[in-house]
Amino acid sequence: MIEALRLLGTQVDELSNGDLRVTPASFNHSATIDCGLAGTVMRFVPPMAVLANGDIHFDGDLAARRRPMHTTIDSLRALGVTVEDEGAAALPFTVRGKGSVSGGEVTIDASASSQFVSGLLLAAARFENGITLRHDGDHLPSMPHIEMTLDCLEKRGVRVSTANLDGANGLPEWRVEPGPIKGGTVAIEPDLSNAGPFLAAAMVAGGSVTIAGWPDSTTQVGDEFDGILQKMGAVITRENGGLTVTGTGAIHGIDIDLSIGGELTPVIAALAAIADSPTVIRGVAHLRGHETDRLAALANEINRIGGIARETPDGLEIDPSGNLHGALWETYEDHRMATAGAIIGLRVPGIQVEDITTTSKTMPNFDKLWLNMLEGNA
Repeated sequence: MIEALRLLGTQVDELSNGDLRVTPASFNHSATIDCGLAGTVMRFVPPMAVLANGDIHFDGDLAARRRPMHTTIDSLRALGVTVEDEGAAALPFTVRGKGSVSGGEVTIDASASSQFVSGLLLAAARFENGITLRHDGDHLPSMPHIEMTLDCLEKRGVRVSTANLDGANGLPEWRVEPGPIKGGTVAIEPDLSNAGPFLAAAMVAGGSVTIAGWPDSTTQVGDEFDGILQKMGAVITRENGGLTVTGTGAIHGIDIDLSIGGELTPVIAALAAIADSPTVIRGVAHLRGHETDRLAALANEINRIGGIARETPDGLEIDPSGNLHGALWETYEDHRMATAGAIIGLRVPGIQVEDITTTSKTMPNFDKLWLNMLEGNA
């Protein structure tokens, strides 16, 4: 993301204390942006690219080229922007920026990812008329991520409003008014979704794991681990600004709708594979369009090691199995598949995670943090 912003023209300075200083600038040239496998880059940066005076070309990893992008491409075209994609509705594509965009009313189907909504909202204050964005689709996943986006905008002085979010009186709608975006100093919270594997480790291996700096109030969906893991058998305490999970020796199955945050699914599925009762995970059909088809991948790998997992139209069913055994756990170029394998490997001897380096996408030092935790040094 930093490199993408720099290529557009933004100045990003990495300070000696680890802080980042971001200085806005005009986007006055063409650029080629490598999205890697990052959904936030491929879905948040294109709406910014319409403000460039030049052609902004987007591409990414082979797996990224399989991720759905038609909603972003169609929405930009609805705003009057020229996007060339050779009819593929996927990476690679080119946004032909004219330096400005009028904005206005746009209707999209964001059923596949809330990132389509967030990407447009984050850039919309720079559109001449802002944006009135409506969602017309079967469901809207990961609503907490959209709430996080709105909170971020409001804290930067951007005027936002919502309507019909329950869908009872019309299509869900978000309005971002055009206007200035304030700078300031922002303290970034710990990534609570990335904390999930470490919290699960305490349940699987015993002992306690504490995540320092766990916020008292947050829009992050990872905060849901608190209640979910308690239902699955953990003891959780909050004190001294941290959250501590203590294993009790028991891991129970759960029936849960994870539509609020599908990225929690791999951790819950890993725990379910070694639980003492069945688990049903619902509301996560959109996981089929993530780094890989996570529902198919989780079912494949759990079954590969002797577990019992079935795909459903919108989730997974996982039953207890007394026959779990060591095997190669494939990672599908997906960081959360790798961490799911690491969790199960704490209980099942002989689990070999195919490529732990996939975790570098969101946590470059995951393997060292994991080993330090197991040695009691976390």
